Formats: sequence, C-alpha cells, structure tokens
Amino acid sequence: MSALERTVPPPSILQMIFSDGTPKKAVLTALVVGTILTTINHGDIMLDGQVPAAWKILLTYCVPYCVTTWGAATGKLAQWRRVSRSHNLSVEDKEQ
Repeated sequence: MSALERTVPPPSILQMIFSDGTPKKAVLTALVVGTILTTINHGDIMLDGQVPAAWKILLTYCVPYCVTTWGAATGKLAQWRRVSRSHNLSVEDKEQ
C-alpha cells in the first residue's frame, strides 16, 4: 500500500457521485439523450396520438443518468489511483 493510500483514503461513493457537478452533468445528459431515445423508441406511438407507458419513458431517462454518474464515479476513482501511484513512486525515489 502506498504512503498516500495509507494517509488519504479513497473518496466515498457518495463523494464520487455528488461532487464536482456530477448530478448536474448527469441530468443534462439524461435530458438530451433521454429525449433522443424517447423519440427513437416511442416516436411512432406518439405520432399516432397515443402515450407510451410512463415507466418506459422514465427508464429511458434514468439509464443515461445512471451511466453518466457511473462513468464519473469510476473516473474519479481511477484518477485517485493514478495520483496515489505517482505519489508512491515519487516517495520511493526520495527514499533511495
């Protein structure tokens, strides 16, 4: 375990999900991608004057929100690991 890993724990899942504007980015992505997917998947039904099931439309918007949030969280964790590795390498160089 590196010195940074011993002193600075990885960010919590809540920090990764709710920090750095992740919710705002996820909502904007969900609005754009969800609207496009709703049009593609349910456009014919809507053009016939019918309304698709609400749960289907809700899921169509939830999926891009979740994917954006997951991508941001895993990206932040990967960044933390890179920083901890580079810090560990610089500490080892100083010890030699």
